Amino acid sequence: MHSFDAEWAQLKRGSGGGASMSLASASPGGGGNDDLKNDKAVWSRAGSDVAAVAVNVRKALGQLESRQKGATITGVESAGAQRELYASWKRYLEGVAGRCSSLQGPLERAGKDQYANDHDIGEDLQRVTKKYVDTPATGGSSSGGR
Repeated sequence: MHSFDAEWAQLKRGSGGGASMSLASASPGGGGNDDLKNDKAVWSRAGSDVAAVAVNVRKALGQLESRQKGATITGVESAGAQRELYASWKRYLEGVAGRCSSLQGPLERAGKDQYANDHDIGEDLQRVTKKYVDTPATGGSSSGGR
């Protein structure tokens, strides 16, 4: 898996499959090329869509939490496994909702302000990347469980 910086640089170089990618504001004359059109409505929609994902994930988490309240059996191995699974999913869903919420602002600002350049967009997205490190592979941690 590549880091955001590496993927972003690769996209800007155009080595992702032939077509290059740059915002109009990234060119010296501000005109850019015709590969990518910067559309305010698309950025704004992306921001509102990612916010809707956060809302839906939080709703699902609320339902998961309310259904977990009755699962307090002790002394049964499957009950312990279920509690561990619940804690894992709760942590995961909280992270997904948080990441979506963090992305909403930068995406909407990209549309509203039509960012000055790629660097500004990259900085905002890099802050989100640093805050929300990629989720470990499915199957739990190798530290013997948490």
